[in-house]
Amino acid sequence: MSIILVLLFLVALIALAWNLSSHLPCPTWLGWLVERDNPFTKTNRASVIIEHLSLEPGMTVLDAGCGPGRLTIPLAKAIGVNGKVTALDLQQGMLQRVEEKARSEGLHNIQYVHAGIGEGKLNHSQYDRALLVTVLGEIPDRSRALKELFDALKPGGLLSVTEVIFDPHFQRQSTVLQLMQQQGFQKKTTFGNRFAYTMLFEKP
Repeated sequence: MSIILVLLFLVALIALAWNLSSHLPCPTWLGWLVERDNPFTKTNRASVIIEHLSLEPGMTVLDAGCGPGRLTIPLAKAIGVNGKVTALDLQQGMLQRVEEKARSEGLHNIQYVHAGIGEGKLNHSQYDRALLVTVLGEIPDRSRALKELFDALKPGGLLSVTEVIFDPHFQRQSTVLQLMQQQGFQKKTTFGNRFAYTMLFEKP
């Protein structure tokens, strides 16, 4: 019993270290922490985020910093077999988890890109929608990353940014708005509250 308690303590200690680290994404082995919807807020639930995207069958969607695929899988289902979701993540282990889930769900409309946002791996004017779900604060060079996202969206495309106070790299609405406007995005709407919210931005 004492060994189990020690192991639990070590897991908690490492998780705390991640929470206090700057620009450090959730490691793959802690993916279970972000695998499911946050029980303390409705705003961060995958179904709520997707509901506000006005998705249509056949659309192309980018899940930037997809992690273990909490959004990727339902996005792939929402846009149908003629659509395409790009799951982009810095960690190969996270992409493998997404691929395993997709295989078990019989989904074949997901493309996997092992890269960080801002590394220039995305084509211009490729996506109808893009998502950053509790990812923005983990990006060291946010200006470069957001420029790549802006360029990757089609004119009229939407970028959805979700932030939740429980995330160690939480970004305030004023910070997000300033960053987006600097890259040319136009704010469309915000839902939620100052502690858990999603902001939608449009590429003109």
